[in-house]
Amino acid sequence: MTGYWGHGGPYETWVDFLRRWAAEENPDPAALPPLAQEDFPGETWERFALHLGEALDTRLKSWAERLSEAVLAAPDEFSAGRELAQARAGLRTVRAVAGHPGLPETLRTRFRELVDGQITDLQRQLERRLDDLAAANGSDPRWVEQRRRTVRDNALTATLSPSPSPSPSHPGTADPWAQTHTADRPRRRVVTD
Repeated sequence: MTGYWGHGGPYETWVDFLRRWAAEENPDPAALPPLAQEDFPGETWERFALHLGEALDTRLKSWAERLSEAVLAAPDEFSAGRELAQARAGLRTVRAVAGHPGLPETLRTRFRELVDGQITDLQRQLERRLDDLAAANGSDPRWVEQRRRTVRDNALTATLSPSPSPSPSHPGTADPWAQTHTADRPRRRVVTD
């Protein structure tokens, strides 16, 4: 029997996705097929783990460089906080790929733990850069402390905890203002001129 494969199957689909995703083309991860441990020999899994690790690393590095520059260049604390909040969406995407349900459980667990460790390290690096700025001559200590508070209040590590669950009275929403009991609602304060 002779014949040529026209496609490498699920393995090729995943590798193609990872290459495109690392290049920030943003292909759809929902189209990825499930991979089973018993479908491939050990050497294939090693190669696949390298592809997955390289894609995650590439995405995290480019994300971290952009975020670090944006946070330190932000003209005010609102802008810095917005950059941090928007950056968490990128981290959620990376965590979603690392923990994709199409991956075998062992691989998914291993890579999710690696990504979570990187996120924690990125938070520490941001704070260390502020420590370096504080130690440098000519830095405004008030600005450094304000930025440090912004970085901590908008921590990247917030992506590691589960999202708030929807309220029972309003399924599908995690909005604390949508709760029915006024005692449970956060207080609003309106300041007029």
